[in-house]
Formats: sequence, C-alpha cells, structure tokens
Amino acid sequence: MLPVIQNNVINTRLLICLLVCSALLIHTALAVNASEAEDATHLLNKLLDSYDKRFHPGYYMNSTGVTEVDVNLNIRSMGPISEMDMAYQMDCYFRQQWTDSRLRFDGNETLRVSVNILERLWKPDTHVFNGRQSYLHTVTTPNKLLRIDPDGSILYSMRLTIKASCPMHLENFPMDTQTCPLVFGSHGYGTTDVIYRWKYGVNKSIKMAPDMTLSQFDLIGIPSGKENKTLPMKGSFSALWANFELRRHMGYFLINVYIPCSLLVVISWVGFWINREATSDRIGLGITNVLTMAFLGIDNRRDIPKVSYSTALDYFVGTCFAFILATIIQFAAVHYFTKHGSGEIMPLDSDGEDDVVDHNVCEDGQVLPSMGGPANGNVVHQYNSLEEGSHFKEACCHKFYHCLIGNQKYRDLKIRRGPKSKGGRINSVSEVDMASRVLFPLAFAIFNVVYWVFYLDNRDVLI
Repeated sequence: MLPVIQNNVINTRLLICLLVCSALLIHTALAVNASEAEDATHLLNKLLDSYDKRFHPGYYMNSTGVTEVDVNLNIRSMGPISEMDMAYQMDCYFRQQWTDSRLRFDGNETLRVSVNILERLWKPDTHVFNGRQSYLHTVTTPNKLLRIDPDGSILYSMRLTIKASCPMHLENFPMDTQTCPLVFGSHGYGTTDVIYRWKYGVNKSIKMAPDMTLSQFDLIGIPSGKENKTLPMKGSFSALWANFELRRHMGYFLINVYIPCSLLVVISWVGFWINREATSDRIGLGITNVLTMAFLGIDNRRDIPKVSYSTALDYFVGTCFAFILATIIQFAAVHYFTKHGSGEIMPLDSDGEDDVVDHNVCEDGQVLPSMGGPANGNVVHQYNSLEEGSHFKEACCHKFYHCLIGNQKYRDLKIRRGPKSKGGRINSVSEVDMASRVLFPLAFAIFNVVYWVFYLDNRDVLI
C-alpha cells in the first residue's frame, strides 16, 4: 500500500512542475512579443517623427530627384466587355513598389504594418488615363496591403475593379479581334519627378488567374510597354500601357443568326418546285421568308452600337435578304413571261370536249322549266290559277332535285385548267424554274465560300 501512495505523490509533483514550466514559457513568449511590438512601435515612431509626406522620395534620394515606381498586375477576372459602351471591366491586384530612403532601418525583418500608416506616408498618385468608374474594394475592410523592408523599399498593393474605355472597330463583327488598352501613370508628377516601370520587365509583369474565362472572347495576348504622354498645359508624364487582345467567340452568332438565315434562303428555293399556277402558295412562302429575315436583321442590331458602317454580319444578313427577294422576283418573271394556263375551272364532257350542263333536261328526257327564261324543248303549259301554279312549281322543284342527283354528267365532271401547251402537255415546268434550281444554290454557295475565306483570313488582324 505504501509504494502506491508514494507513486501518486511523485506523479502529482511532476504534473505540477510541467504546469509551472508551461506557464513560464507562455509568459516569456508574451513578454518577447510585447517587447518586439514595443520595438516596432518605437521604430515606426522614430521613422515617422521627421517624415514629410509632402515630398516624394526622389527629392531626397538622388541628384536627379526622380522616384522610380515599379508596377505589376495580377488579374483575377475580366468582364463584361460591352460593345454598346465601348468599355471593358476587370478585377485585379494592382501592386506598386518604390524605395524611400527616409524609411530605412536596421534589421532583417519586413515590417507588416496597418494600411492606416499610408495616411502618414507619401505614395504615388497613380490613375488610369482611359479609366471610367474604377473603384477600390472595401469589404470587409479596404483591400490594401503595406510592407516596409529594411532598405526602405515599400510594397503597396490594393484590389481594384477597373472600368476602362475600349475603342472598338466592328467592321469584321462577329469575326473580329479587339484591342482594349489600359494606360496608367501619375496624375500630378511629371517625368522629372516620377517614372513608372514594369517590375518584371515588358510583357512579363501581368499575370492572369489560371481559372479565368471569358464568355464572349478569348484572350490571345497582352503586349505591354512604357511611354511618355504629353498632355496640353500640363507637360510630359510617364505612363505604362498594356493591350488586351481579345478574339470573339462565334458560336452564339452561328446558332442564332448564320444558320437560321441560311435555312431561310434554302426554304425560299422550295418555290422552284411548286407548280407555277399556285400563285398564292409561292407568294405566301416568299413574303413569310422576307418578314422573318427582316426580324432577324433588326434583332441582331440590338447587341451592337449604332455605327455608321456595315459589319460582316450585316453583309451576310443583307445578302440572304437579297436572295429571298430574288426568289419573289423570279416567280414574277415566271408568271409574266412563261405562264401558259389560265387557271379557270371548266367541266369536261365524257368525250373530252367542253360542255355546259343543261339544268333543264334530265336523263329520262323530262323537260324542266328554265331558271332564267323559257324552257328548252317541249312547251310548258301555263296555269291560269294561282293554286294550279303552286302545284306546278312544287312538282318542278321535286323533279329538278332528282335530275341533279342522277345526272351522270356531274359524276364524271372533270376540271380543265387551260388549253394544252405547244408540247402537248398541260402545265409544263417553266424553264426559268428549272434553271433557278441550279443557279440559286450555286450562287449562294459561291457567296459563302468567298465570305468565310475573306473574313476568317482577316480575323486575327488587329486594327
């Protein structure tokens, strides 16, 4: 029993020792952190004690008095890209880095400080020359980052949504390739004060998110560079530029415009196989196609601005419209120049000769009163009294009804459309229709070959 009690006492003492050691370590760590925080606070206060943010770093650093600002971008998403507004939008991390000798300190650790310190530091007044409604993300706090290295180098990063103008040339729409520029630089400091540079060199300082996709375009290139922009009454300013080369997707327009228009043209050719006497059918088919093409032509114009020139899509829709109108004009020519039949409905006798049914004579030779004049054949006796006349009319109507029902001439009635043509056939096919069955598809096929070869070859040409 005694050894067990001794073991429990020993375990209790060990546990107490461990707890005491842990408490000492935690206290020491907190003390160290507090000391480091106090040192960092003291260091910042010392650095900013005599700091004047009204002067840019180059004013003190070198004899030239120029501050060099290195820039790089990380683009997270892009869009929408609007033809109506001639503008595009993108979400990016915009990073700027410069060196300020007034912020140098001894040590090896980078100071990760709050962005509130920016209010006490000089920073570039960068703005987008072709920007419109750009803004800084502020959820849940302003999306900014500030780092200060021991050599005085400052990294300033912010998350921006930039909306910039993009002049578009829509002559090849929807097989066009657009170039949307991004130009930025200092708003108030000229080339003698601030110069902008791409941090990782030209064409290497803009990175795209690997999962970024565009709904209407493919991003095929981002050439970049630097230039000096001279503004009237202000002087020369350093600027960086990047061009986003965008190639439009054609799938939407193929499904909604090109294929429907082509099918309407093909449907209009059905009239070449319809009898030329069916005037209403062929005209109705042509008018329906014309109205449908007019609707498609108006509808496709809603997605692009009201430019003063024709686009590639306008040329295609207009040509399809012309082909459909040509089918109506073709039928007018057929109807006017080569139509042979009159289209009148006339009864034929059993011997093939024209005959008019005599409604006054039945098969049994009975003679009925004429509906419009005196009876043919036997003379009908006239009745003097109204009563006898009434009986006579009832008898005549009864016999006339049976005469019509039993008359074999009505059972063997044949319809004659017109006189025979010179070739001995009735309603022969027009030679104009036969030629159109070949010429119209051939002409439309040639137009498509020329159209697609021309515009697809020029698709990657940047204006």
